[in-house]
Amino acid sequence: MIILWQKNKISMNNLFNTANINLSENKEIIEVLAQGKNLRIERIVSTGQITDSDFWYDQTENEFVTVLQGDAKILIEGKPEIHLTTGDYLLIPAHCRHKVTYTSVSPACVWLVVFFK
Repeated sequence: MIILWQKNKISMNNLFNTANINLSENKEIIEVLAQGKNLRIERIVSTGQITDSDFWYDQTENEFVTVLQGDAKILIEGKPEIHLTTGDYLLIPAHCRHKVTYTSVSPACVWLVVFFK
């Protein structure tokens, strides 16, 4: 269960609850759970989606990523591929080029991602 407090608003949900998500559409689901000036928290639900082979993420923010369910593989430019399973986390510094090369389908890969400056 996650409870978020924002000014005059309390929001509650469960990070593992995917019942309201149509996973059969073969689309990655990105939900912004909370954000502020220098911080954004997202839940991402992937079912086999990967980064296009000719694209690299090169973000201006640091990225803390953890796999809550399933597994995934991330390739950081110039480094060996990293395999993340349930409970694993990775800190990706700003401007560290990377891409997702694998996400599990069953179970769906559920990520919790924190972007920060």
